[in-house]
Order: sequence, then structure tokens, then C-alpha cells
Amino acid sequence: MRKLHGMALLAGVLAGVPAGATAHNPAVGLNYQRVAGAPIVRKVLDDLKADDARALAELRTITEIPAPPFKEEARAAYFLARLRELGLADAHIDREGNVVGVRKGSGGGPRLLLAAHLDTVFPEGTDVRVKERDGRLYAPGIADDTRGLAVLLSWLKALNDNRVETVGDLMFVGSVGEEGLGDLRGMKALFRDHRDIDGMVGLEPAGRPPGRPDEITTTGTASHRYQFHFKGPGGHSFEAFGLPSAIHAMGRAVAGIGEVRTPERPKTSFTVGTASGGTSVNTIAAEARIAVDIRSNGMPELLEAERRILAAVREAVAEENRRWNSDRVSVETTALGERPGGATPGDAVIVQAFVQAITGYGRAAPAFATHSTDANVPMSLGIPAVIISSAAQAGEYHTLNEWIDPRDGWQEAQIGMLGVLSLVGIEGVSAPLLERRKR
Repeated sequence: MRKLHGMALLAGVLAGVPAGATAHNPAVGLNYQRVAGAPIVRKVLDDLKADDARALAELRTITEIPAPPFKEEARAAYFLARLRELGLADAHIDREGNVVGVRKGSGGGPRLLLAAHLDTVFPEGTDVRVKERDGRLYAPGIADDTRGLAVLLSWLKALNDNRVETVGDLMFVGSVGEEGLGDLRGMKALFRDHRDIDGMVGLEPAGRPPGRPDEITTTGTASHRYQFHFKGPGGHSFEAFGLPSAIHAMGRAVAGIGEVRTPERPKTSFTVGTASGGTSVNTIAAEARIAVDIRSNGMPELLEAERRILAAVREAVAEENRRWNSDRVSVETTALGERPGGATPGDAVIVQAFVQAITGYGRAAPAFATHSTDANVPMSLGIPAVIISSAAQAGEYHTLNEWIDPRDGWQEAQIGMLGVLSLVGIEGVSAPLLERRKR
């Protein structure tokens, strides 16, 4: 049933029985029937399929605009220009670097944020040219998350070409700072500056193996990141022997961190990701550094792991000083990042709208997944948020061999559009499923 689209996918809906399973909430199923059965929506879906070749060409164009962490300006400028060309005349770049454009609804409805991130993990100078092999497109960042940006533009084009009047507002955003040490800075700024957002839908590649169900990300993994900078007196390895070493203190800290125990549920993890220090093989190191990543699906468990790791570092410094009867080794602790965590309940309408869109398309019921994404921020604030798929087949994210299979990619765009329209409503067709939050 993977080939259903446009009129075909609606055969069951128009008969009153949507293909596949329905959402748990009956109101969601009824709303979906109204949306999916509307002639204007069928035209939008057909246009998304017809737009596939153009959207893939745009995917190539955007992918080849470098967007290293903290250097997303060139890609942001392109995305801004395209939003304006497609009808969002007031689109702009905010103080943090996000590209923001609002497609106004008829009034009185919710405001739904539609987002994909501009940045990639790859440093400046990376070859980002797109190469095609065996039907796949290869390039750093092509799936994560450039495909999401291309889908947003395709959605906007289809809505405006068909003059679809939604009840709620759609806020189109290309965000900064999602990857690496960006610390979700773009999304944090958006929710700080815009208190009127009622829900968020983010686009990321699913990359599921064949035979596996679709995924909806409903839980955001929290993370805290630290740098520990160990400092000591330094000296010649022979002449000054007896002085404490920053590297020895660092080694004791790494060993101590390695002994920390974390629960399996909720999953809680840690790693010493990088280590550096010293100047030569025959020097007592004057300084050394490690960077530590701590993650959990539960905030209490994250904080407990963090407490134990900080204690292990303090004890390592004390032990190194005791070993040499000294007080000359110290450690400077710097927080590198704090990603909040949270979850959107599985029975929330923002989740159920996409469950219905997926199953109504003839696919199996989706799995609920846990990831660390832009959706962490609204989830942590109690604002309903999900991440849905922008590409069914993709893989090797964050490597130079990152790839996407573009075949039938329009299907993901259609499914996402059905869920979005169900949430914000269509004037004269359906009321919004998403409720406005108290202002």
C-alpha cells in the first residue's frame, strides 16, 4: 500500500472506513475524514507529488550551501529568500539567526510551528557536493536536516498555489543551533520570544529499515555537557618529579567517571567524549581537558548521574594532590550545554493526528520514539510537540557518507501535510484539533 496517493489513498476515507488503523481519539478520526476528503486537500496532495522533482532539485541546492555549527548564515539567507518568493513577505531572520515566516490563518485558531534545522554537524571546508549512486543521493547533511527544509518549502508552495485558508497560523522556521554545541539555541530563542506558539511539528529523517513502522518522536532526551580543565604546576619529568600532574588527575577522573552506574530505565548514559593535554612526553603536564556528555530520558536520573560525575572529578583532583602531598592541582568546570528533556503524551491530539495520517495512508501504526531534537524545548515547557519523518529511507547520519533515497519521498510530504492540516483546521472544512494555550 506504499504507492497510495491523492485520490487513491482516500478511497477508504470516502467510504467512511479509513485504510489501516484509526487514531485512539474518535474526534481525530472524524476530523481526518473531513480533511482528507476535501477536494482542495486532494489537490494539495497531488501537487506535492507533482512538485517532487522540483523539491529534489532544491534539496541539492540547499545541501551544497555549507551550514557548519554557528555558521548557518548563507543557508539562512537562501531559505529566507525562498520563503519570501513563496508568499511570506514578512519572513525575517531573528536575533539568534533563525529564519521565521508566518502564514496567517483566518483568525482565532492555534499557532503551529513547523520547523527544520539549518545547521549540520560538519565543519567548515567539508565537501558538501551531492553525488548520486544506485538511486541514492549522498552528501554530508543531505538528510539531517536539509531534506526537512525542502519539505517545508514544498508544503508552503502547495498551500499557497491552492490558496488554502487554514484556521490557525502556520509558523515556518529554519532553526539554528540544533546540532552539536549549538545547545538548541535557536529553538530556545523562539520559545522565549514567541509566547503564542501552541504546538510544534519538527521534520527529521526517519531512516527506518524496510519492514519497520514509521516513527513519531514523542520524548526528548535531556543532556548536560561539561568541560573539565585540570591545571597543575607543570615541570620537567625528571628534574621536577614529585609534582602533581594535570594529566594524572585527568586520568583518575576518567577512571572514576567510568565507574559511575546508571539505570537502564529510563535510559541514562554518559561518556568522556574528548581528552587532551600536556606538551611533550618528558613534561609533567600543566593542563589537561576532558569533555563529558550525560544523557537521560528522565531528569531525576540525569541529575543523579551528573552529581556522581562531578563528585568523581573532585575526588580525582583530591587524590592526585594527596599522592604528592600537594594542593597545586585544581579543576575548572565549564557547562558546555544543557538540553532540556520532556515528553508529549501518546494520546495528545498532536500525536494522534499523525497516527491517523500514517494509518489512514495504509501504513502500520507508528512507533513512538525518543530522540534529542529541537522538540526538546517545547516539550520541556509543556507545549505539545512531535518530530515526524521528512524521508522514509536515509542513513549514515553525521558521516561523510550520509545518504537519502529520494524515491517516493513525496509520500512523507503528503502524510505530514494531512497531519498539519488536521491540527490547524481548514476554513469551511474542519475545525482545528490543536487547542490554543492560555495566553
